[in-house]
Amino acid sequence: MAKLDGRAIHLAAGVAIGALTIAASPSKSAHPGQPLAALSRLQPGLWQIRELGNDRATPQSICIADPAMLLQVKHHKEPCSRLVIADQADQATVHYTCPANGFGRTWLRVETPRLAKIDTQGIVDNTPFAFRAEARLLGPCGPKRSARR
Repeated sequence: MAKLDGRAIHLAAGVAIGALTIAASPSKSAHPGQPLAALSRLQPGLWQIRELGNDRATPQSICIADPAMLLQVKHHKEPCSRLVIADQADQATVHYTCPANGFGRTWLRVETPRLAKIDTQGIVDNTPFAFRAEARLLGPCGPKRSARR
């Protein structure tokens, strides 16, 4: 039997407690039709996603019917499954998996019904990404744009 030092025991205990906390945490994934509390405050429409900390990045506009798509900024055109890690009135953390094209973990904070902050990272097209952005509702989707779900 291997002998563990104090640091290894402390690390193992921390991992075990973390796993138990995640397993015991309530998750909305058991109720897929129920919107996340934070997302229920956001309005559908034409949203502009502006990357923070990168002045050269061109803002991206996305017409969405379901504000949950803000959780998948890098995978917004793909059907993905989601696991809710945290769901509070003003913020949510979600891990999502897109079978054909990677995965991500997103933290979203709702500032107002028309403004949210996004911090997301994961893999898309076999390439890692880390992205912090501000999402701002510009208004309703125009007649030439179709809302995505």
